[in-house]
Amino acid sequence: MTAIAVLGSTNMDLVAYVPKAPRLGETVTGRAFRTVPGGKGANQAVAAARAGAEVVMIGAVGADEFGVRLRSALAAAGVETAALRTVEGASGTAHITVDDEGGNSIIVIPGANARVTGLEPGDESRIAAADCLLLQLELPLEAVLAGARAARAHGVRTVLTPAPAGPLPAELLATTDLLVPNELEAAALTGLTDVRQAAAALLQDVPEVVVTLGAAGALYAARGREPLLVAAPRARAVDTTAAGDTFVGALAVALGEGRPVPEALRWASAAAALSVQRRGAQDSMPTRAETDAAFKDPADPSAPADPAQREARA
Repeated sequence: MTAIAVLGSTNMDLVAYVPKAPRLGETVTGRAFRTVPGGKGANQAVAAARAGAEVVMIGAVGADEFGVRLRSALAAAGVETAALRTVEGASGTAHITVDDEGGNSIIVIPGANARVTGLEPGDESRIAAADCLLLQLELPLEAVLAGARAARAHGVRTVLTPAPAGPLPAELLATTDLLVPNELEAAALTGLTDVRQAAAALLQDVPEVVVTLGAAGALYAARGREPLLVAAPRARAVDTTAAGDTFVGALAVALGEGRPVPEALRWASAAAALSVQRRGAQDSMPTRAETDAAFKDPADPSAPADPAQREARA
């Protein structure tokens, strides 16, 4: 079984469902409100666990009701929470608006996540025992760097989701094996809106890049290889909140199992496509059996690595 360590955030998502997101200064009437466990780190941990991995979560929750619920949700998904500390104060929260098209906007308040500034005793050994370390940018940068250094020291593959997007230190890029930005994050990191050009620019700093393109699929690029565009399965999106985290968690599992990159990308895309058809973050993530059932293996998995030739998918 693939072993994955996640060093990242845990948040309680406060989700408002609206016909259309409000503009600045506008008030709209929503249809529903939910509180659901989230956070990019916890989301990726749950996605990987449901995809069949043995997962350990490293991070922190607050000494509040949300903290109890967040820990319980991870444990219920099969994630090991011994390294999830409880600290004084509030847990992290994410305030999310989801419109009728499935699009979302998110405000994150770090809470307890801001207290994770490095590794605690035992964390390095947990990372060393993993096949892969998943990192994001919802923890203080010094903690992310500490995790990346530990992974590199022990030969553990590091997968970084650069969200929320911002300047990345050279040391973090140098200790990243696979960078997985979405289209907007790739543009923010490079200043380039053309996906192929952005991926090529990122390869100057990291050996492999996957740019997720939502309904259009994912673009894979690696040094010395031709780019590969893998199409996404057709899906009617009702909530895209955790699609990217579902993709990353499933991709880490597939790569850890030694699947070829094109197959791993298609399998992860199948998991993400299932997630967007359900509401919520962790609640939307499919099991391994569900992803296997949805996974299709076409004779020719590749597509032209040119965004202009992508087939739009709803």
